Amino acid sequence: MASQDIKDAERDAPDGPLLFGRILDGQGGGRPIGWEEARTWQPQAPHEVMWVHLCRNKPGVQEWLEEQLGVPEPTAELLVSDATRPRAFREGSTLVATLRGINFNPGAEPEDMISMQLWCDGRRLVTLRRHPLQTPRDILALVDRGQGPPDAGATITLLAEYMVARMNQSIVDMNEVIDELEAEDPEDDPEAMVSRISAIRRNCLGLQRHMSPQHEALERISRDAPAWFEEHDRREIAETIDRLRRYLDDIDISKESAVVLQDDLRARSLASSEHATYMLTIVAGIFLPLSFLTGLLGINVGGMPGVDDPSAFWEVAALCTGILVILLLVFKKLKWL
Repeated sequence: MASQDIKDAERDAPDGPLLFGRILDGQGGGRPIGWEEARTWQPQAPHEVMWVHLCRNKPGVQEWLEEQLGVPEPTAELLVSDATRPRAFREGSTLVATLRGINFNPGAEPEDMISMQLWCDGRRLVTLRRHPLQTPRDILALVDRGQGPPDAGATITLLAEYMVARMNQSIVDMNEVIDELEAEDPEDDPEAMVSRISAIRRNCLGLQRHMSPQHEALERISRDAPAWFEEHDRREIAETIDRLRRYLDDIDISKESAVVLQDDLRARSLASSEHATYMLTIVAGIFLPLSFLTGLLGINVGGMPGVDDPSAFWEVAALCTGILVILLLVFKKLKWL
């Protein structure tokens, strides 16, 4: 099923909080399941796994988790709440986790992460979100093509892998912007450059703020998941953890590159300001003696020489020119110019 078809199906779904549901057949495929069937579903074969994807802010979700699945009230509240810091823990034979993915909805920034809660007992997997998230739709498309995960552990592993993999495009986009900024002339539009650099730094900080605890959550899944989370699932989640660690290192590099660009721009601006101040000082130093001389000759008191001499003006002008030339030569010799 194409991504747009999945979005349309979610939008038009009449099944209360259910966005989509599948009964995984253990072979990579699955059949659709409605909300009424999902509410009371019980496995009919050893390999069957129910996966339902719910909108957590719809009425009745918490009650169903508590009454039908036997989820403790504090855990059920966590699954439907907006406390979305990534975490994971084991509760008996069940796994509970909150993960975050990149927000690719229109108008969103990369640091605007979308949370997805999940609960699984090995036979029933419940994922919950508030805002549209692409990753579950991608895995649903694989299931509908018969190429999806065979069981709950593989589904959780694939969800984590896809969520982390989507970070790569945001990091690539930020690096492309940094490369463009490095190639630009800061004198063209320094304010716009500062704004773009600040946006990159905010994005890096936002990604780090959410992805660092996600790294810890994935490690908890790998280490503490129940026995139905098989050894090959733990190996796959370990690969995802390594990829996330590399992405966090890349984010550090992007952030440092943005800091270097910002420092360079600040240094250029400071140097330009200091040069302007220096030139103004030189100009003031040149004209200060001339201003003193002309001010002295312009005082309105009796006895000023040259008052009655028609050639006195040109003599004073020549004197000022001579002083100007002498000052320029002195400044040049002192390497002030």
